[in-house]
Amino acid sequence: MAENKTQPTKVSVESFLNSIEDETKRNDSFTLRQIMQDITGEPAVMWGPSIVGFGTYHYKYESGREGDFMIVGFSPRKQNLTLYIMPGFARYDELMQKLGKYKTGKSCLYLKRLEDVDLEVLKQLIGESVKYMMEKYH
Repeated sequence: MAENKTQPTKVSVESFLNSIEDETKRNDSFTLRQIMQDITGEPAVMWGPSIVGFGTYHYKYESGREGDFMIVGFSPRKQNLTLYIMPGFARYDELMQKLGKYKTGKSCLYLKRLEDVDLEVLKQLIGESVKYMMEKYH
């Protein structure tokens, strides 16, 4: 059984965030770290070379594949801040309408910068998704 490619590492989150060249993205990343840490009560951990994750859950698919992954996280990519909202967005229509400027993938929320969104709505979205994941997997 293949292991999940993205695994927790011992790399310092602080060093990683401090290495972000773009000042706005660096500041936004420190803000996101604090928000996600406050919501999950979990410390930030590097997952792979560029994802900051919080908490873990164990999944098992019908195919038999199983593993562990972060409950919530983010990555300061070149184009966007990518937030990993594991349950996806279908159940959060009302919040998404109030959020501001963003794009989504299956479980990814893409933001250019935090000032483009309502931070209180973002906190609520993260909180709801974390609560859902905790109830489903713990």
